[in-house]
Amino acid sequence: MKVILQEDIENLGFEYEVVNVKPGYARNFLIPQKKAKLAIPANMEELNQILDERKEIEEAAIAKANAIVESMQGLEITILAKVGEGDKLFGSINNIDLTKYLNKNGVEVERKHVQILGKNIKRLGHYHGLVKPHRDVEYEFTFDVVPE
Repeated sequence: MKVILQEDIENLGFEYEVVNVKPGYARNFLIPQKKAKLAIPANMEELNQILDERKEIEEAAIAKANAIVESMQGLEITILAKVGEGDKLFGSINNIDLTKYLNKNGVEVERKHVQILGKNIKRLGHYHGLVKPHRDVEYEFTFDVVPE
């Protein structure tokens, strides 16, 4: 079922984005909570009008997102972690840890825009992440998890 998001929803999409979700999720959560509208022709027409009006704001948001991506290019990301037996970590590394590292190194990005491809990290190694600061801008990067 296609819906138009009315606000940013983590792991789903950004405000005014058309996404495909399961019908039960749309009917039971998104639409009653006013987090989404059905993507019927009338609502799509309204969405196009809103996007036309917000064109300058969107261009500024895209420019900001591109600046974030440019600041990440060439950045060597190495996260230090406590290690137990072998290469197992005490705890795990998640998008919160990655966001803290990026913010500390001059990349101003929100936690909801950072994703680790796969699940939480529980071993040392080389991993891939994704920063998506805008619906039209995304940057895939690599990082290492090393012992302290």
